Amino acid sequence: MLERLELLIPKAIPIIKELHVLIIGLGGVGGYALESIVRSGIKEVTIIDGDKITTSNLNRQIIATRKTIGQYKTDAFELRLKEINPDLIIHKITRHLTPLDIDEVITPNIDYVVDCCDTISVKEAIIKRTLALKIKLISSMGTGNKLSPERLKIMKLKDTNYDPLAKRLRKFIKEEQIKEDIYVVSSDEEKVVDDYKAIPSNSFVPATAGLLCTSYIINDVVSRCV
Repeated sequence: MLERLELLIPKAIPIIKELHVLIIGLGGVGGYALESIVRSGIKEVTIIDGDKITTSNLNRQIIATRKTIGQYKTDAFELRLKEINPDLIIHKITRHLTPLDIDEVITPNIDYVVDCCDTISVKEAIIKRTLALKIKLISSMGTGNKLSPERLKIMKLKDTNYDPLAKRLRKFIKEEQIKEDIYVVSSDEEKVVDDYKAIPSNSFVPATAGLLCTSYIINDVVSRCV
C-alpha cells in the first residue's frame, strides 16, 4: 500500500505507521484529513462526529454519496477506510462533543489531534487539553465563504487574518495568557458573499484545508527523521 510513499520518505514510514491520530469533526475538512491520514499509513485513528450524512453534504464531503445519505458519518467512514486498509485500528465516537467531553476523548496515548469542529467552546477546550498533555494539534479555521484554496496556509494562530473563527480564538488565547504557538490551517481570503442564509461552500477549499492538516502531521514526522 505504501510503496510510493516509502520512495519519498523512507525514514519516516516506521514512525508514521505507529501513530494514533484523533480527528474531531468529519465534515468537508475533517473527511479529507481523515482519508489522507489513513492513505499515509497511520495505523490507528479515533474519529468523532455526531452527524448523519445529508444531501447538503454532497457538494463537499468525501464520504457523501447517494448511497451513504442517512448514515452516520462515523459508520460510513469505518466501512470506507477498512476498504483502504483492512488492518486499520479505528475507534468511533458518534456524538457531538461539548467542552466537558474533551478530557475523556483526548488521552495521553494520542500522538496528534486534528481539530475540524465548528464549535468555539470545544476548540478552546481542545487547545487547553492538548497543551496540558503536550500533544501536537493542528486546528482548521473557517473554510466557508471562500473561493481560493491557494490562500490557505499552515500558520500560527497569532498570524491569522480575515478569519472570524481565528479572531475569536486569538482573543481566547490572549485572555488565557497562552504563550505557546497554536498551529492552524487558515485562509487570508476575505469573505466572498455578504448576504447569505446558510454558509456558502464548495468542494475544493475545505478539501485543501483537510489535506494541509495531514501535511502538517506527515511533515512534522519527516522533520524529526532528518
